[in-house]
Amino acid sequence: MTASVLGIIEDRALGGSLRVVVSRPQSLTAAKAAVDHVVAAMDVAASRFREDSEISRLSRAPDQVVRVSPLLADAIAAGIRGAELTEGAVDPTVGHAVRVAGYDADFASVPAHGSALRLVARRVRGWKAIRFSHATRTLVVPSGIELDLGATAKALASDLAASAALRVMGGGGVLVSLGGDIAVAGEAPPGGWVIQASDDSASAISDAEERVTIESGGVATSGTTVRRWVRGEVELHHIIDPATGLPAASPWRTATVAAGSCVDANIASTAAIVMGVRAPEWLTDRGLAARLVGRDGSVTYVGGWPVEAKSKPALTIL
Repeated sequence: MTASVLGIIEDRALGGSLRVVVSRPQSLTAAKAAVDHVVAAMDVAASRFREDSEISRLSRAPDQVVRVSPLLADAIAAGIRGAELTEGAVDPTVGHAVRVAGYDADFASVPAHGSALRLVARRVRGWKAIRFSHATRTLVVPSGIELDLGATAKALASDLAASAALRVMGGGGVLVSLGGDIAVAGEAPPGGWVIQASDDSASAISDAEERVTIESGGVATSGTTVRRWVRGEVELHHIIDPATGLPAASPWRTATVAAGSCVDANIASTAAIVMGVRAPEWLTDRGLAARLVGRDGSVTYVGGWPVEAKSKPALTIL
């Protein structure tokens, strides 16, 4: 395949890595500005770690009818849709459980080690306990429930940012990666967008890693190896099993899924970690291609994910 010359900018956003890649390098500055605008708006709407965010203000208004912004309404709708599609394996009401497990600040500020925590297994109340109307953008969050839209909101930001960048580029194609949540829009480069599958989305491009190509949609990776910490002698991570309210005890350390959008890919990848041994069948039944990495490093391929992914050539990125 003929190498494609792409334009790329790397940055930090929403507590993780940000990468913007365009097929027309002359459009890179405009594309990055459009992406930054979407990402900043999502941060103000859905960040648990900002006192002035909409979602933080919601936690200070329990049992009240609150009208939210269009962007937060879309993010809440995506979170609820994820819960419905996964029968509660991915649930936007795990905020309290995430916080008491130690993830109570932007991850860069979470100490790697700390004192032991007393965690009690308890099913979260679940998305059915909140009252939400997407049409009127009204929401009631009962007392004791904290929303956490970190996963689906970041994926939604990738989808929206890719679309926003394409609008200002006037042609070509764009890839947006937010902490491993990848969305593409527009015309793909010759041979498609090459995606590296890694435990850590911030990993450097390497011939030792598997790569796949996509023409449209999105790819998302969820895992337990990057955002983890130790309290006492117990390792904890940020993916909560709503059935227990505790970090998921999964046989998978990483799940990467390709889907029609980054949001759908993220819903499925997070669900795969929570569902554990049931994940391959669940993904297969839904026609989703996935790569699941076990805690011992063994790899399980699901659906149309190419077993020969290691042999995929890389594109030239400038």
